[in-house]
Amino acid sequence: MNNNLKYIDEIDIKGKRVLMRVDFNVPLDENKNITDDTRIRSVLPTINYALDENAMVILSSHLGRPKGKRVPEMSLAPVAKRLARLLEKEVVLAPDCVGEETGKIVANMKPGDVVLLENLRFRPEEEKNDDAFGRQLGELADVYIDDAFAVAHRAHASNVAITKHVKEYGAGFLMKKELTYFSMAMEKPVRPLVAIIGGKKVSDKVGILLSLCDRVDKLIIGGAMALTFFKSLGYEIGNSFCETEALENAREVIDKARQKHIKLFMPVDFVVADKFSPSAETKVVTYQEIPKDWMALDIGPATVTLFTEAIQNAKTIIWNGPMGVFEIDAFSRGTFAMVTSVASTYAMTIVGGGDTDVAIHRAGEYAKMSYISTGGGAFLEILKGNELPGIAALRRKKMAVAAS
Repeated sequence: MNNNLKYIDEIDIKGKRVLMRVDFNVPLDENKNITDDTRIRSVLPTINYALDENAMVILSSHLGRPKGKRVPEMSLAPVAKRLARLLEKEVVLAPDCVGEETGKIVANMKPGDVVLLENLRFRPEEEKNDDAFGRQLGELADVYIDDAFAVAHRAHASNVAITKHVKEYGAGFLMKKELTYFSMAMEKPVRPLVAIIGGKKVSDKVGILLSLCDRVDKLIIGGAMALTFFKSLGYEIGNSFCETEALENAREVIDKARQKHIKLFMPVDFVVADKFSPSAETKVVTYQEIPKDWMALDIGPATVTLFTEAIQNAKTIIWNGPMGVFEIDAFSRGTFAMVTSVASTYAMTIVGGGDTDVAIHRAGEYAKMSYISTGGGAFLEILKGNELPGIAALRRKKMAVAAS
């Protein structure tokens, strides 16, 4: 998966201007305080390596969705402040990501300096993958390093167009770690390989489910999407969430799993409620007994036992998507029980997707997972078997230079 990619430690960056695309799209509270700095900490190894090499480090990132306009609430100022504390050195926040003033700041950098460019998405050209904007970014640096796996599934100017306008380019250590783990899971997995897929919509993940049927030994389906599968099989699901337009997709997945002799596991019981509320009346019923006016909001205890037994002999586990509405205490037990079950296996465990990540942190089992991916959309695209535009741009550039 990472063939033909060059990494930062294979490039001479001593004393050079190194522009890094990172993902500092961190959550902020109403007072603009960072509530989780995991994404900042995850790229510190790459930044520190560049500083150790006496490079001048220019960082670029987006934050939120300002839609091409300057939105003060989405400034990267809180990130610059937190990064300065983590690096224990000054981080200069440029007033823009390109332009005359930003150019002057970069031109006056000395080895060991760190500059953070202002939010890339303040410029509409970023999300349009505008070539001229990519050139402006490229002119700031001698070397370009992409360490933003979480946006690698997007073809934007800061990770695709820019690669045409820099002499040297490569990937950072976070990108290397992400691709290495996915390679171990998807290309040459230690078997049995088990995929646990939860979440709400079948339509969002039908491509993933069909792709996984070609790769895995066991496929476990939980979360609200399981109800669409039951509906496609003719079962009563009451007022539960159902994607009626995806019933055919669900049957297609079931048929493919059968053709490929994949062991397909679905819930055998649910926690149902009379309304979607923390104060709802709840009970546990089998999948055949969901009352007409009730809704299934979590997997039940028998399902937890079934799924736990199904992963006991796994050597590799991929997990994306919660098992229920875990944000509400009454419907959180299925997801948290699965976190504990996955954490207690001897398998290599790779987890992706924001909700699943949050659940693992809340359950206190973060340290027991082999790897938690920083990318939601990028994680899903790799599970589909697709190449990410951000990776393809680095590889294409590398191969073109190699051929010249």
